[in-house]
Amino acid sequence: MSASNASQPTPISSAPIDVPNNVPTGIATHELWRREWQVKQQGAVQWLYPLVLFLVIITLFPLAVGSEPQLLHRLGVPAVWIAALLSLVMGVDGLFKPAMDNGTLAQLVVSRTSLPLWVLIRLTIHWIFSSGLVALLSLLAVPLFRLSWGEAGALLASILVGSPMLLMLSANASSLTLSLKNGAVLVPLIALPMQLPVLIFATGAVDLYATGLNGLPILALLAAGSIISVLIMPWAIAMTLKMAWLN
Repeated sequence: MSASNASQPTPISSAPIDVPNNVPTGIATHELWRREWQVKQQGAVQWLYPLVLFLVIITLFPLAVGSEPQLLHRLGVPAVWIAALLSLVMGVDGLFKPAMDNGTLAQLVVSRTSLPLWVLIRLTIHWIFSSGLVALLSLLAVPLFRLSWGEAGALLASILVGSPMLLMLSANASSLTLSLKNGAVLVPLIALPMQLPVLIFATGAVDLYATGLNGLPILALLAAGSIISVLIMPWAIAMTLKMAWLN
């Protein structure tokens, strides 16, 4: 081999480089769940405020109404449901605003993570720490409002099957006002008119049980509405969040 040939560089191959197609994009479901669970535990003060509001309302209501047993028994279910609704609306203003401010939403969009899945996970964890605990605390209506354990069980069931729909409606209102400067003020004004039918049907189901009638059809209707809202609302909320981030 001559010296001139030895000094020439080896030509670089122009063949295309194979890039694996199984490179993961986005964040895994269990990682999203673990992260959101840790975020919710770190912000314990924020999700304790709605629970304290619920306890204050149902505790002060008997003191304001009086100690007449029949009146307390008649107003117990509506009072508990109104307290649950107000505590739920109070806790939704911080669902998506921190994620927008600290860049979490931008990271999810850039990494091509499923936004509807993230919304569903975040709302599920929020429901556990809000409506799930409120449903358990609703059993305090037995000593406070002289409800029977059967009526308290029907009340608990109505909160469990109706609160997912309430949460989805509140979260939708929160996402719509995310880009506004004082959007938290508008969330109750948007959500409450849509939530009133749920309140009416839920209290009606418990009243039917108290009078010896069958309230299961109404509870089944509320459960169906909650299932439909869980299947549809995360997609609508995710689209609204993405538009708010782009703007």
